[in-house]
Amino acid sequence: MRRSLVIALALFVLALLFVGGPSLLFSPSTESVSPNETEVSPKMTELEDSDSRFWRYLSPEERFKQRSPINVIVRGDVDDIERVLTEASDGDWTEINETEAEAGPETYTLTGDGNRSDDLEDNETAGNEPTVNESTINESTVDAPPANDTDNDSAAANESSGPVPNLEWGDADGGTRYAYLDPGPNESGYWTTETHQLEDGDYYGQRYHIRLYESPNEDDQWVIMQTHSEHFDWFTLRHRVHGSQDAQTKVENDFMKHPRVDVEEDVHRMYLNNRNSSDADGWATVVDLTGMILLPGAVGLVARRRSRVLRADTGSQIDSERISDRAPSAIDDHLTDVDRRRIAAAYARIEIGHLLLVGTIVGLYFAVRFGGLALEHRAGFLTPHQIAGLLYPVLAVGIPTATYLVAGMLTRRLDAALVAAGSLAAAIWLDYGYLGVDSLPVDVVLQRMLVVVALGLIAGGAAKRATRESRFNDMLVAGVALWVLVLSGTLLGYF
Repeated sequence: MRRSLVIALALFVLALLFVGGPSLLFSPSTESVSPNETEVSPKMTELEDSDSRFWRYLSPEERFKQRSPINVIVRGDVDDIERVLTEASDGDWTEINETEAEAGPETYTLTGDGNRSDDLEDNETAGNEPTVNESTINESTVDAPPANDTDNDSAAANESSGPVPNLEWGDADGGTRYAYLDPGPNESGYWTTETHQLEDGDYYGQRYHIRLYESPNEDDQWVIMQTHSEHFDWFTLRHRVHGSQDAQTKVENDFMKHPRVDVEEDVHRMYLNNRNSSDADGWATVVDLTGMILLPGAVGLVARRRSRVLRADTGSQIDSERISDRAPSAIDDHLTDVDRRRIAAAYARIEIGHLLLVGTIVGLYFAVRFGGLALEHRAGFLTPHQIAGLLYPVLAVGIPTATYLVAGMLTRRLDAALVAAGSLAAAIWLDYGYLGVDSLPVDVVLQRMLVVVALGLIAGGAAKRATRESRFNDMLVAGVALWVLVLSGTLLGYF
């Protein structure tokens, strides 16, 4: 029993150092990423030469909750707007499929680099831009800071708070979000669902997601959008939103690549004062496509040529030869004889079972991730729920079962526990790196720490020294119970 407690303590320390420590240093608290559930009186926004108005947020229900901030406004016909996105970018924005589920109301937005509205500078061309008149309903007008500089928008658009994968815009599915629109004088405002949804990316990986809402008056010619980045979390079987600025920048860049969009005159940002707890900073991208005549097919060709030129002008090369060949010798010079003996002893304890355990855990973890992507693209006859039903058991049952079987080849309990826990922690970090996720809420960090500890206990309880008296020892029982408890709590929405 005493040995089991020591191993359990070692696992908690490992989970804290390799999962909790780095995450908690750079991630927000649960409170800071939770959406604002307080119902407010709506502040309506009206564009120049437009009778209709819109509320600056979306809501998962027909109530005024400040959940998803509007961050892109496009003046023009909705069909032209969609054509620009689907033909003028390197990838293919496609319309979302009704069978796919999207980040639900209980899935919160995560912050990347925090709110950065202070980085935006005053707009020197404000006199030539469409103006925004804000009126209120049971609420006083909020003074907005001056619009930012158009020139600086181009530079800001090329910067993002995290890695931006090269994806292809395609059809996507999403949950319902309501926008509140007011047609104008002598008419009542109403809640409406999205006109279109577009995605760029993979349902079971990382994707950018757009919801478009068309003006209630055809003559007003505007479309508001809410854009965000999200990834599929196999532990929760839901999409988890992890930011909006990357997606906003992506959409902004796609419009700026269009050959008939003047980045100086037709693209700017304006302040809507709708920053929320995510990385949304309250600034919305505004694109003016009114009066443009778009030629289908030719648009994509010219825009792709422009994007290739831009990439050629701004590309950079990484010289792998810059890595010093003297690093191993430099490290060796700082090792003492005691250090060398300890390294030799640790090396002598390595068994083929250790390597097999690492490969099994990491391999099964990524088999679920890439298996989902493969089935998404290759098995169109399967719905997302069917794919999840096929692969989730590999994560929930396959990983602990395989860990138990492989760890049974090892002799020492501590070795088995630490190798299994370390392998799962490494797989989690590699997965988030692949998805481009750079911050997590505290509840997700705690959940990942607990599954790491649970798998370590299962492996420790399967080692030969732990099963000398009984295969159902205290570590194994505790590990299985913790694993089941954490995964069940995750599916029920407690994490």
